[in-house]
Amino acid sequence: MSSATLTSRLPWWLSPLTVAVVLGGFGIYSLWVAFSNSSYLVEPYLSPYYSPLLVFNWWPFSPAILILWIPLGFRATCYYYRKAYYRAFFWDPAACAIPERRGDKYRGETKFPFVMQNLHRFFWYLALIIWAILAYDALKAFDFNGQFGIRLGSLIFLLNAALLGLYSFSCHSFRHLIGGRLDCYSCSFSARTRHKAWEGVSLINRHHMLWAWLSLFSVALTDLYVRLLSWGVLTDMRFF
Repeated sequence: MSSATLTSRLPWWLSPLTVAVVLGGFGIYSLWVAFSNSSYLVEPYLSPYYSPLLVFNWWPFSPAILILWIPLGFRATCYYYRKAYYRAFFWDPAACAIPERRGDKYRGETKFPFVMQNLHRFFWYLALIIWAILAYDALKAFDFNGQFGIRLGSLIFLLNAALLGLYSFSCHSFRHLIGGRLDCYSCSFSARTRHKAWEGVSLINRHHMLWAWLSLFSVALTDLYVRLLSWGVLTDMRFF
């Protein structure tokens, strides 16, 4: 039995239900992490929820709150995640041939708060800064008191940075930034170069949904790994 045949035989509500459970669970976990304000640092590992670590005397709450609005805004306005949570939580629509729950009251993204979706490209610029910092954290994960080393945490942080990079650079906004607004791809060297870059971005853009899910899990698992180390539940396995 082919995967397409198997999928067609599954109940229509299974997909939106799965998305609702996974995204809802991630949201609950992220809220707990953001407000816990503890167990987020085990040298040289810093939880991605708290990076960059911004500590100010005038801010009495968790430092994670100061930066989490950037990746949250980036994911919430992401073209793929819009489809995922529109179907899972709002039923707009829940699946093909399934009536919309809000019927004629649905106004697309022309009213608040959904008009904020138009800020996605700007969130991408900010998210790119956060990714660069997390990539630096991944490099720091190989530095143990000035000595190069490879441990399980090092590989986890490196994988997390790689998946976040694939998710960020497969973004439709980045693809448009690279190759959009060109009427002719062969009219100049610059246009031909941009077209080649656009083709490269398009290759990873085809799997944007996959990178979206994998990077979502990797962020949560990276944070969980740091917490388990902090709690003494795990020992950081050393390879080199």
